Amino acid sequence: MNIYDRLQALQINLPPVSIPAAAYVPFVQTGNLVFLSGHIARKDGQAWTGQLGANISTEEGKQAARAVAVDLLGTLQAACGGDLNRVQRIVKVMSLVNSTPTFTEQHLVTNGCSELLAEVFGDQGKHARSAFGVAQIPMGACVEIELIAEIK
Repeated sequence: MNIYDRLQALQINLPPVSIPAAAYVPFVQTGNLVFLSGHIARKDGQAWTGQLGANISTEEGKQAARAVAVDLLGTLQAACGGDLNRVQRIVKVMSLVNSTPTFTEQHLVTNGCSELLAEVFGDQGKHARSAFGVAQIPMGACVEIELIAEIK
């Protein structure tokens, strides 16, 4: 099954590349690696704000991380010249979770992104990963994730 059949089965429509909010580009390719800049969680077109451990549950944070993964796929598609079937492997995901000092489930929040990537790409979507708790994310977003992929 190709990637677009999987996306259709998951009822996912990829968004266009977001316009950067500061002095950076959405992605950079060097060799066969594509580095995607951090994408913040969005809900209804706005930053999905809040702090895990204060006013957002782990399950809602996981949904936010899944939403970030969809946005990352839109950017990755642009980086692949419009064809996600060129993705050889998702190499690494780094997740920043806006959380209280006592919140310790950043890894579970980040599963929202990791699980979707595995659903879409199969074994090629399984990746190395880091998940960190941070004091704040731009625009008050609850989650920010960046991604590295290898393309054909």
